[in-house]
Amino acid sequence: MGVIQSERTLSNFLAYLDGLRARGAVHFDDKIKAWHVLDYQDALQVLTDASAFSSDVEPLAPKQEDFDLFKKGNFVRADDPVHRRLRSLVSRAFTPKMIADLEPRITEVTHQLLDDADAGGDQWDLIEQLGYPLPFIVIAEMLGIPVTDRAFVRRLSDTFFEVHNVDPEQSLDSLGESAVDNVAPLLRELNLHLLEFVRERRKHPADDLTSKLLAVEDDGVTLDDEETVGFLGLLLLAGHVTATSTLGNTVLALHENPEVWDQLRADPTLIPAAVEESMRYRPPFPRLGRQAKKDVVIGGQPIPAGSFVLAWLTTANRDETVFTDPNKFDIHRGPNPHLTFGKGMHFCLGAPLARLEVRIAMRMLMDRYKEIRVRDDVPVNLRNPWAMIGVNKLPIEVTKA
Repeated sequence: MGVIQSERTLSNFLAYLDGLRARGAVHFDDKIKAWHVLDYQDALQVLTDASAFSSDVEPLAPKQEDFDLFKKGNFVRADDPVHRRLRSLVSRAFTPKMIADLEPRITEVTHQLLDDADAGGDQWDLIEQLGYPLPFIVIAEMLGIPVTDRAFVRRLSDTFFEVHNVDPEQSLDSLGESAVDNVAPLLRELNLHLLEFVRERRKHPADDLTSKLLAVEDDGVTLDDEETVGFLGLLLLAGHVTATSTLGNTVLALHENPEVWDQLRADPTLIPAAVEESMRYRPPFPRLGRQAKKDVVIGGQPIPAGSFVLAWLTTANRDETVFTDPNKFDIHRGPNPHLTFGKGMHFCLGAPLARLEVRIAMRMLMDRYKEIRVRDDVPVNLRNPWAMIGVNKLPIEVTKA
């Protein structure tokens, strides 16, 4: 398999993380001015103890109007009571039943995309033809956003994730400066685009999630336009890219472990377990940031109030005290309590949708093709794993069943 950007490979990334672990499961990094938390139980404490750790890292970010607008409805970066209010309102519209009811449409879109890919021959790119468009079309339709906006949002999304944390030893101050220079213009474009769309939907409601979000209320409280923009932006950026990365990562893991393809074909009921193991093995988001609200002890290390903490999902998911033979891709692993979607009150609201999309796509790939091979004559293009673990391009060759 040809891979470009060799410094971005998973093995090199894991070697970097092994170097961090050698300095201690919990330790302060003088270069980036933050605490690394690398083991499972310690990371779990950071993610679940909302009394000690804040998800609102605004004090560490520069004050800037585009970030402020995007943040209003982004409950991922909010603490209670703001988080509880926003998530409660959103959850009334973004329901488990609504997600489950999407299965026929996800199946239909997957079928159409695979037909289009096959029309071009037996060699095509998994991300370009399926991994990216599938979750974006589903989310765009769900929100009522025209699919014609796909290229616009993809440009913003790809740039957004690439400009974040590209240097593992970059200080927080320089990251903040970089965000103002590189991310703020992207958010401004997205915010203005979505705000116009939300205002139109408020005037002319339709049968879509955006209209439901604008209509839902809790004790007379509703989402305002800016809060709705924040949630839509979160869903468009983080929502589709999680499923895109997981599908690409799953096919990549199966290419690396070809015997698993045979196991899945023999027993397709193992597909959900394979997707979960892929999420553990290559979590799309490698780490989550928190800020200590008070003096706290993690892994025996006293962490002062106000400190920035990085909970590494990648290493937590490979903690040998929780996962037997953690560096092995094992679809029979059970239980598999990975932290890829977070834990506690900030557990990813979109996790059920991402799981559903990837499971359906994997099932249909195996139904349609008797062989899916990652090509070795065209390079695989990996994302920067310090920002996101995934694949930008995954050229494959298929053989019809």
